Amino acid sequence: MIHFPILRWGEPYKSLEVDKVFHHATGEQLAEVSQANAGIIARDMRHAERARAVLREIPCKELLAMCRKAGDLFINATLPAGDGTQTPDEFVKCQSATTGLPEHMSRFNMGKLAYVLQNLEAILSSLTRGLDFDILTRGYGMENGVMRSYQALTPVLGMVLPSNSPGVHGLWLPIIPLQIGLVLKPGPQEPWTPWRMTQAFFQAGIPKEAISIYPGAAEVGAAVLTHCPKTLIFGSTATVERYHGNPAVQVHGPGFSKILLGDDEVDNWEKYIDLMATSIAINSGRGCINCSGVWASRHTKEIADALAKKLGPIAPLPPTDPKAALAAFTVTGQAEGIDKDIEAALKEPGVVDVTAKYRGGDRLVKMERCDYVRPTIVHCASPEVAMVKKEYMFPFATVVECPQEQMLAKIGQTLVCSAITKDAKFSRALLDARNIDRLNIGAMPTVQLNWFQPHEGSIVDFLFRARAYQTTTETAK
Repeated sequence: MIHFPILRWGEPYKSLEVDKVFHHATGEQLAEVSQANAGIIARDMRHAERARAVLREIPCKELLAMCRKAGDLFINATLPAGDGTQTPDEFVKCQSATTGLPEHMSRFNMGKLAYVLQNLEAILSSLTRGLDFDILTRGYGMENGVMRSYQALTPVLGMVLPSNSPGVHGLWLPIIPLQIGLVLKPGPQEPWTPWRMTQAFFQAGIPKEAISIYPGAAEVGAAVLTHCPKTLIFGSTATVERYHGNPAVQVHGPGFSKILLGDDEVDNWEKYIDLMATSIAINSGRGCINCSGVWASRHTKEIADALAKKLGPIAPLPPTDPKAALAAFTVTGQAEGIDKDIEAALKEPGVVDVTAKYRGGDRLVKMERCDYVRPTIVHCASPEVAMVKKEYMFPFATVVECPQEQMLAKIGQTLVCSAITKDAKFSRALLDARNIDRLNIGAMPTVQLNWFQPHEGSIVDFLFRARAYQTTTETAK
């Protein structure tokens, strides 16, 4: 069994209080995790400036080379895992066992993170609009004959991480080459990725003093928010609302991502069923970029039925099965709560669970130590019903009947919108819609990310501010 210590600026620290992590299906204990507390974080954050200082001693180009090496180590090497070691296959099995993700999904997410690390130079060049990275290190410099100056707003970035989908870790991988330290609070069921990624960084030459990992309860997440000048967190709609407008916190919550079928393409809806189904069900529907709503002005009942026929029969399979499409819910009562919430919302007129006739069983599948929720497609006759505003952590989507001219006013905040249309006027309105973050015009799944464009806001703009700077010295050259 692995013991994960607290990592205090690279130094392991074993606490008296530990949390036990179990296999979601067998109940076998796989790890114990030392638990931090708010006092430890308050003391350690006195040294936060050192984290940025040690990174600034290494040119950004060298840090990027180290990150490429770390990506290779992450996906291929046997690395330290707490007080032991772990091969890539062992990592996949452990992550699957505690998060409920099928092993092939864990392996897919592992590859996605390695891809980000191996392409960070191009990604950061895109996010900084081609800025000379040395300008971020010095704070100023000439670019095309113009003085440019950027100031880091924090020496470290705090991260309050979830347990549900390892893919989210891609959001913090660009931080190290920006010469900003990392303060990570892992999700209770997912200590594996933060630890393995950190060890890959260290093996690649990243200074240990640049990274801390603080496992723990809710008070630890609150302490990270309190003591880090900039924090990135994940949470529910309530969490998003709590920190809305707070410039110190970037919140990643439910995506409410959608596919809109324009009136010029809706009669061809059958061509796009596979695209819709992929958007809804890939990664077991756990991502904020998974589609949770398909909107069209007509054919909505037929669309809902076709999606239900395709996704409804999907049932739980063992996590080792390469065909497993559903992830287990490992937190007691979570799946049952989702099922009850759906049943309550289905009582409203104009709302129909179309998958019921294709499932051949209950939506909620209870196991001895975990539960599953089977795919659910709900037809909504109007955008006004409460079900339209629902999003869950499994393959779930509403198919909403709504006139095209009302869509942008009715869809609400949308992380990813894939609008299947060639209508220039509708496309212009979509471009101008401030309630859409990532916009795809054309037949693209919502889950098709482009890492060379900002995801829920540019991390560079969050961590640095542009400012005026003038000097009479020769050092400006």
